[in-house]
Amino acid sequence: MPRASLISCCTRLHAPTTRLSLFRRSHHNKLTPSSTRCFGHNDCRHQMEQLDLSANTVIDHPRALTDKLTLIRDAGPSKFQVIADFDGTLTRYRVNGVRGQSSHGILQQGNADYDAKREALYEHYHPLEFSPLIPLEEKTKLMEEWWSKTHDLLIEGGLTFDAIKQSVSSSAIAFRDGVVELFEFLEEKEIPVLIFSAGLADVIEEVLRQKLHRTFKNVKIVSNRMVFDDDGRLVSFKGKLIHVLNKNEHALDMAAPLHDQLGVDNGGEGEENAYVKQRTNVLLLGDHMGDLRMSDGLNYESRISIGFLNDNVEKSLESYRKAFDIVYLNDAPMWGALEIASQLFPTEAS
Repeated sequence: MPRASLISCCTRLHAPTTRLSLFRRSHHNKLTPSSTRCFGHNDCRHQMEQLDLSANTVIDHPRALTDKLTLIRDAGPSKFQVIADFDGTLTRYRVNGVRGQSSHGILQQGNADYDAKREALYEHYHPLEFSPLIPLEEKTKLMEEWWSKTHDLLIEGGLTFDAIKQSVSSSAIAFRDGVVELFEFLEEKEIPVLIFSAGLADVIEEVLRQKLHRTFKNVKIVSNRMVFDDDGRLVSFKGKLIHVLNKNEHALDMAAPLHDQLGVDNGGEGEENAYVKQRTNVLLLGDHMGDLRMSDGLNYESRISIGFLNDNVEKSLESYRKAFDIVYLNDAPMWGALEIASQLFPTEAS
């Protein structure tokens, strides 16, 4: 894509009341699907043509974004990877008008007493996670405490894999529109997607299976992974604890890849991690300021960060627009991220 085309998609628009720069697009500010293929989704092109994200998109420094787009495109897809949070990023913040569930929140052990105990932990620790009065070091210890107690309850309460499948089946969790198309596009380009989550890898895998009805060979989940006995009962967790404040690229050394589930063999885990770390250009997707740390362990050259600001927009917009290259407001779909990816590495029309 010529540099001029990249610049044209990121022209500055000053909103007089907020002094923000919005991500405006050509063709009457609508998403242009000309470089995007919609694999097996007949209405995808129509959806993208009808969708206008400009009113819910904020870019504070469009010229800097344009420079990053140019550098990443010139380096090519072999140097590129996507790092994404799961809850509230790949999944919708609201489902059918109400707050959607998280991968932790959907889990029902089949034991009401233990479900209540985990809910009590949530009520106690969740406000502490967002408290501005608690220093980071102390908050990190609190999060480790919360996650450890929760995992202990899952083991003690006799969680089974069948309970996980039933929990996902009856859950109020859904992916953003455009996630499947983004994953398909990246799979065709052989671009790895790392899903970083402080949740439970086994639950996330089941959500992918039941809600998307397929898997992707380029997707790897970096999250807390369970160990089940021969009867399908949870007995332990594998690797170091991953919580909301420590999920970053170093977690690659803590979590097992999805080779068994995806049916691919890329060599040993250490070999694959080294391969991923050679991809020094990053598209990062998150809905939390802490998600920006997901790429900390990667010595990246260029990074485009997309933040999904789902709620409390007026309160949080100032910090989000300074921290992320692009901010999508109000539980926006994933079409904008798909357009960025397709602009970076366009697919020739057949």
